[in-house]
Amino acid sequence: MSLEALRETAEQLTRLAGGVLRSRFSQTRTIEFKGASPTNLVTDADHAAEQVVLAALRDRFPEHGVLAEESGAKGGAGYRWILDPLDGTTNYAHAVPYFCVSLAVEGPWAGETRVLAGAVFDPMRDELFSAARGQGSSLNGAPIAVSSAPSLSRALLCTGFPYDVQVDPEAPLGLFNRLVRQAQGMRRMGSAALDLAWLACGRFDGFFEFGLKPWDVAAGALLVEEAGGSIACVDGSTWASDLGDIVAAGAGVFPSLSRECREFVARLGYQPRRFGA
Repeated sequence: MSLEALRETAEQLTRLAGGVLRSRFSQTRTIEFKGASPTNLVTDADHAAEQVVLAALRDRFPEHGVLAEESGAKGGAGYRWILDPLDGTTNYAHAVPYFCVSLAVEGPWAGETRVLAGAVFDPMRDELFSAARGQGSSLNGAPIAVSSAPSLSRALLCTGFPYDVQVDPEAPLGLFNRLVRQAQGMRRMGSAALDLAWLACGRFDGFFEFGLKPWDVAAGALLVEEAGGSIACVDGSTWASDLGDIVAAGAGVFPSLSRECREFVARLGYQPRRFGA
């Protein structure tokens, strides 16, 4: 299967789901909580957007696997689609227009399983970010690149906090406190997939976050890599889609940002968390 076809599918289906989110944005929301967490929300729009994408994937690629945030995993051969139908649910529930749909596909690449293509769609700004491995990243069809910020002191960083930050704050708040005093500025926007897309197009200069899931980061990480940036685990190890404690930036910022992350987590004795472990 061609990378172009996979990328085009990701673009089409994120737009399809984004239309669902946009049409429901001004309506009354049905909000539920996942488990006992008061910060981990799901809305009727999450479910509706997910179902339209899953139906389309079943129709086009019935043999492919799927990992979706709300409905979990379905096995398949060769390829696996990774879907977040609404990344930024808390923003959406509060009518804050910063959220997106994220869809990526993993498959065989040079003897490994890698993210091959993906898209992140912001329906409120009509901005479609997409990438395919080895083919670059784009925003609404135009090529994009990470910023040329030369240093951490000149960088606008972005981060987020995991859902368990209230009970386990040491790592995320400690690293935030360390970096906010070194960077030019810091933002906490509430959608990791869209944060990474904004990093890929140069709006942010660096990103770090703990506790992400594959659907939060699979498409965004590919966008960053294909836009010329780097991504790793916070301890400096090689990133994979099931490792959710990450740091990413362009060439001028990544060495110092990743070093600060490595030194901080080493002192904590912190080990990156693997999804499903």
